[in-house]
Amino acid sequence: MDLVLDILDDVVLDKVWANLVPLSAFSNVYGAVNNTLVMPVASSTVSAWSQVVARLPHPPIPADDLASLYSSTAIPMSQLSAWPREYIPRQLLSLTAITLIGVHILYFLFAGLSYYFIFNHDMMRHPRFLKNQVKQEIQCSLRAFPGMMLLTLPWFQGEVMGYSQLYEGLDKYGYFYLVASVPLFLLFTDYCIYWIHRWLHVPIVYKYLHKPHHKWIIPTPFASHAFHPVDGYFQSLPYHLFAYVFPMHRVVYLVLFVLVNFWSILIHDSDMITGHPLEKLINGPAHHTLHHIYFTVNYGQYFTWADRVGNSYRQPESSLDPLLEVKTVEESKKQ
Repeated sequence: MDLVLDILDDVVLDKVWANLVPLSAFSNVYGAVNNTLVMPVASSTVSAWSQVVARLPHPPIPADDLASLYSSTAIPMSQLSAWPREYIPRQLLSLTAITLIGVHILYFLFAGLSYYFIFNHDMMRHPRFLKNQVKQEIQCSLRAFPGMMLLTLPWFQGEVMGYSQLYEGLDKYGYFYLVASVPLFLLFTDYCIYWIHRWLHVPIVYKYLHKPHHKWIIPTPFASHAFHPVDGYFQSLPYHLFAYVFPMHRVVYLVLFVLVNFWSILIHDSDMITGHPLEKLINGPAHHTLHHIYFTVNYGQYFTWADRVGNSYRQPESSLDPLLEVKTVEESKKQ
């Protein structure tokens, strides 16, 4: 998220913050002449909005060192914010906006594409498919996003402040590690999520946290983020933890973070296509469909190995396809 914040600061957020908390708003304390802070000016020359903004907290504004604070005296005072990039309240608010906007775009874009082009809509005639289920899945997801964002925000803030192991420079740890960090990320997060997911099925925990997600026996891609906020946060923890334990290139990490969200959407399409070569290795949509139907199998995220070790693996078979039940019910209605 530190990379995203850097890019958006350059593209749009510097301008946004210069308008929201302009440095000129503090001209009731300091005046501006040739981009330098000088003696106070009359408050009557300050706009009503500036007078409101001037009451906000802000970092010290050294009148004799404006250039060092904002790095350049070539920028007009009107284009500077009293909240510079390194100001933590600005970072927190920027990250909040980026996360909320980003998760909504990712959710509706990827889940929408999967729903319209991959999801088999015949599944919606399954007897266990709920009335108005898609609407309920979307509403549950939208209610969960703010809570998950708030719980995740400290991890993102830590990245921005340099506490994580994210790095720049392709050769900092060597090209071999750059490539190896990808399977390491997948294996680490998959194994952690397996045990978190299994813990969420402990009855007392399941009742209060994970049960809302299993309301969707026959899920659509819109169920991918339809969690209790704490449940969704726990299952995302390994992704954030990895960046604090293992070095990883910040671009690679960002790409993988987006892709794992896409994968979470993909495995909720109720697909039961079986017989492909990687079926026994990859925990795909068919495996996760069985998880939603039988609850206590196939807890893994990407791979099947953790389920095999934990004796919770169930092999997808065409005879277990929930679409068969749809056909059976429809045939019985014809008789």
